[in-house]
Amino acid sequence: MISETFNNGVVSLCSPSRGESRQGWIARSTMTDQSANAYWRMGGITVPEVEDFLYAMLPPRDEVLAEMEVDAGKNDVPIVGPAVARLLYQLATISGAKKIFEMGSAIGYSTIWWARAVGDGGRVVYTDGDQKRADKARRYFDRAGVSQLITIRVGDALEFLSEEKEQYDIIFNDIDKTDYPRVFRLALPRLKSGGLFITDNVLWSGRVIKPNPDATTKAILEFNKLIYGSPELFTTILPLRDGVAVCVKK
Repeated sequence: MISETFNNGVVSLCSPSRGESRQGWIARSTMTDQSANAYWRMGGITVPEVEDFLYAMLPPRDEVLAEMEVDAGKNDVPIVGPAVARLLYQLATISGAKKIFEMGSAIGYSTIWWARAVGDGGRVVYTDGDQKRADKARRYFDRAGVSQLITIRVGDALEFLSEEKEQYDIIFNDIDKTDYPRVFRLALPRLKSGGLFITDNVLWSGRVIKPNPDATTKAILEFNKLIYGSPELFTTILPLRDGVAVCVKK
């Protein structure tokens, strides 16, 4: 059985049913994730069977997160999904982050994972340009018991970041991909030494290796060159889901 406890005391348990083989449990879990969450699963990076295995191994999420995953799947809302969310939680926990600026928060799925990672005394800045999404996110935050850790800002994430005077432990970039190069230039001065600059969708379903890239893909390609070429950053791209860039500021 797999179990884990978050800072807020939520416990997740996962094990095969009585008499069920491990292989059968994996197949059953995979079918559930594939049918309900195809939108945010994306694909095109990892071998499909390996991708299925990774999702099948994940412990079930609590009621709020599980509902958000279904919501995102039904309504085409962009979320990072549980595999990447666990990585974000892990990175924040390992680094001891207490101040996180999130660019492009949608309904607040990853925001909740960040908030649970920073714990008491921490702060996460939620940003999104859609008031309805922000209102929905606020309701999810209340139900998840993390509202006190989150500052909600509705509008242009780039403008909000440009106005920041303090430095953050983590800046998470998940806004419109054409703006990624601009984020790079704004984020570094606002990230503390030793802080993490994390970006989602940097492999763009494999389109980064295709000929004749469109404008969005060109922006991602430019961004990837910037983060690897910067003397201020040590960068690794992880081929998880749609590609996650993890940069440490020197």
